[in-house]
Amino acid sequence: MTSTPLIDRRAFLRSAGLAFVAGLGPSSAFALERADAVYASGIKRSDGKFAIGLVSEAGSLIAEIALPGRIHGLCHSVANGLSVAFARRPGTFAVVFDAKNHIEPRIIAAPEGRHYFGHGAFSPDGKLFYASENNFDANAGMIGIYDCLSGFERVGEVPAHGIGTHDITVTEGGILVIANGGIETHPDFGRTKLNLDHMEPSLVLADARTGTLLEKHVLPPELRQLSTRHLDVAADGRIWFACQYEGPRTDRPPLIGHFAKGVAVSYVHLPDETTDRLGNYVGAIAVNRTEGRVGIASPKNGLWAVLDGRDGRLLSETVLPDAAGIAPSRTGFAVSSYRGDFLDQHSKVAWDQHIIRL
Repeated sequence: MTSTPLIDRRAFLRSAGLAFVAGLGPSSAFALERADAVYASGIKRSDGKFAIGLVSEAGSLIAEIALPGRIHGLCHSVANGLSVAFARRPGTFAVVFDAKNHIEPRIIAAPEGRHYFGHGAFSPDGKLFYASENNFDANAGMIGIYDCLSGFERVGEVPAHGIGTHDITVTEGGILVIANGGIETHPDFGRTKLNLDHMEPSLVLADARTGTLLEKHVLPPELRQLSTRHLDVAADGRIWFACQYEGPRTDRPPLIGHFAKGVAVSYVHLPDETTDRLGNYVGAIAVNRTEGRVGIASPKNGLWAVLDGRDGRLLSETVLPDAAGIAPSRTGFAVSSYRGDFLDQHSKVAWDQHIIRL
């Protein structure tokens, strides 16, 4: 049987990838002193290599963790101090790291028949982390479960109850929140979207322990090309989600919405000119729980915006060419760009699409 790129990548991870980061040693994997690290994000360096960048409160790049390939999303656990960065779809590696350098970084590989969709989340107690994965032969989203206490062993999986599974989070009450983008893909076709004429986007609540479906919100037929992609949870328990539209460019669909357990989905209707400036595409969303505000960013036309977390009212827009990631800061939001911007600082790297606050 002829090997595929996916199998080749997985073979690399199994033969060399598990030792790739750990074998770098402290001086090359990290800066020796990085107590000021507040954020983490993927970067592409000027030499074309990929890394995780650790960033100060002011937006300065202060350390890097070398990577075998490009990452997408990251998640962090306050309970155990660990973070995980996931390969960009259809990647097969994830990196576990600790910005305080209590453990050496470690690469883990997706199992046969699966690839990562680029996102994950920790359980509230920090004992497990969950990864959005694709069972590509069955065209079914899955949530892989990994044990942080036993060498990050994959100990099970539960269904995502949808396809094109992307971002996930876990509530304090042990509920998995899943954004199923509704887009069919297969690694044999790279990142090609195979079902744009019959997408199935949905938002799911499931029991994190058993995978039992609790609620499923399927988008209405008129919004079937609105891919539900990214999530964050507000202090009041509302789940905010951001979308990317795969329909005609002349349409102006609602790109933002929110819901909660037992509460129907509500859509935020932004001004038409704002939707146009976003290019019908929101690449990242973040909630500042202290201020009760929601931040969104789009690289399409280079814009980030802030919404009132009570009613979705647009509070501000800021032009930033190639706007990439967004995360809450002490006073608002930290925003990055593919051009090297992070807050008010500029580095000679391309920041990737997502940021986590450590």
